[in-house]
Amino acid sequence: MIFIPTPIAGAFIIDIEPRGDERGFFARVVCENEFRAVGINMAFKQCNMQHNKLRGTLRGMHLQREPFSEEKLVRCTRGAIFDVIVDLRSYSGTYMQWFSTELNEDNNRMLYIPKGISHGYLSLTDNSETFYMVTEFYAPEYEWGVRFDDPAFGIIWPDVGELIVSDKDRTWPLVSDI
Repeated sequence: MIFIPTPIAGAFIIDIEPRGDERGFFARVVCENEFRAVGINMAFKQCNMQHNKLRGTLRGMHLQREPFSEEKLVRCTRGAIFDVIVDLRSYSGTYMQWFSTELNEDNNRMLYIPKGISHGYLSLTDNSETFYMVTEFYAPEYEWGVRFDDPAFGIIWPDVGELIVSDKDRTWPLVSDI
């Protein structure tokens, strides 16, 4: 695996290294030793999958508060997504900064997201699907988020026409209101 640091402290894009022949290819997507070598010590407790019927579906910006704060490893297994993270760790040198990357079924990229980072994505294709592993169990009472369109972040989302956003995601607070 190839770990590519992002501008957000502690977050990585992870590229696989496929070994192929006429049948297709094989690649590792998780290896405890390789993750530890870059300072990531993950113990996954839950794996989740999301399906988005329509292009323009926006999910985010989500995280869980302590004591259920979680690390995530996200991969798009079908279609394509514009994946975004925002650093909400007040102690971080990249506090309030955002980063994005496209994850899709062809590039096989993954995004590692440390604790304290808000996460969201925009479906770039119909029938996109994401698979992500997390280091904590879902705790609804500790779920939290910030607005995907908060001017404090200035996230530049791709123009895909009208967005499909849940009421919950539309009503997360602005950072200025927290």
